[in-house]
Amino acid sequence: MFYSVLIANRGEIACRIILTARRLGIETIAVYSDADRQARHVELADQAWHIGPSDAAQSYLDMEKIMHVARRSKAACIHPGYGFLSESAVFARLCAHHDIRFIGPPVRAMELMGRKDKAKQAMARAGIPTVPGFAGKLPAGAKLADKIQALGLPVMIKAVAGGGGKGMRRVDQVQDIGEAIDGARREALASFGDDELLVEKLIERPRHIEVQIFADQSGNVVHMFERDCSAQRRHQKVIEEAPAPGISKTLREKLCQSAVRAAKAAGYEGAGTIEFLVENDASGEGAPFYFLEMNTRLQVEHPITEQITGLDLVEWQFRIAAGEQLPRTQQTIKCEGHAVEARLYAEDPQNDFLPRK
Repeated sequence: MFYSVLIANRGEIACRIILTARRLGIETIAVYSDADRQARHVELADQAWHIGPSDAAQSYLDMEKIMHVARRSKAACIHPGYGFLSESAVFARLCAHHDIRFIGPPVRAMELMGRKDKAKQAMARAGIPTVPGFAGKLPAGAKLADKIQALGLPVMIKAVAGGGGKGMRRVDQVQDIGEAIDGARREALASFGDDELLVEKLIERPRHIEVQIFADQSGNVVHMFERDCSAQRRHQKVIEEAPAPGISKTLREKLCQSAVRAAKAAGYEGAGTIEFLVENDASGEGAPFYFLEMNTRLQVEHPITEQITGLDLVEWQFRIAAGEQLPRTQQTIKCEGHAVEARLYAEDPQNDFLPRK
């Protein structure tokens, strides 16, 4: 097991990791910006290092600053939490360069699953259903319109490097295609530094169901059942439930086994979440479902999976990163009870419930 961990995050996320690290006897190293000098994670950690101004770009997102602290504090590993650098293959590669273990998947898996087009191709090769659509260099003008009409309106334009609803546009009419493409490209470039897009058939009113998986360095993969995150606003999850209510045992088994197959196809290690769309609010045995994306990190909603399984997912992350095999076999992971997580937002009800600063 690691002797120390630098937590490249803040607030509740860092506190959650400190809780498990302390139980495992791992020394904890916190980092903080000007805004977080008095934060609880700074108070709880064994060490705390200042890394810059309140602006995250100059502190928590500054890879060189974090790596400088990791080297000076002699951290054995870095846990990125979720958000910030948790899905940055560049940061994971930097950790490897400095011989500091990144608590997360291999760089190759992050790069593969971090792009929607490559991920869909890999899943299709593994026999997992994907949403009908096309990617690559999109044709212009009438050719693009013809291709989208052949796919069938409405469609969704998506940034291949995107997430969180950014770089996405719904298209219901042929005449709106050009404007949607231009808008999605601008937003994708500003948000991700990459304006490449894909086009998918819009699955209307789907259920959004995700499966928690874990994989070790020996190629073993298990699932920890599913979470329903269909209640969303602007493609951001608001309510999550585990297990998903009202789906059949057969559909649950299909989703979970597809998630395990997806993780194996990606050459995955550690904690990950495979997200699916289940068509037309269906929950029966033959309900069509499609791979949506993979989150290559621990997720905000991981506590509800912990509630129904009785497992500590952060502990599993540490153990797998340290080279241990999965602590449990699939047969010994049980789902008991029901858990719900709600996210609290500061929104302006007088302005279409847009986020409020």
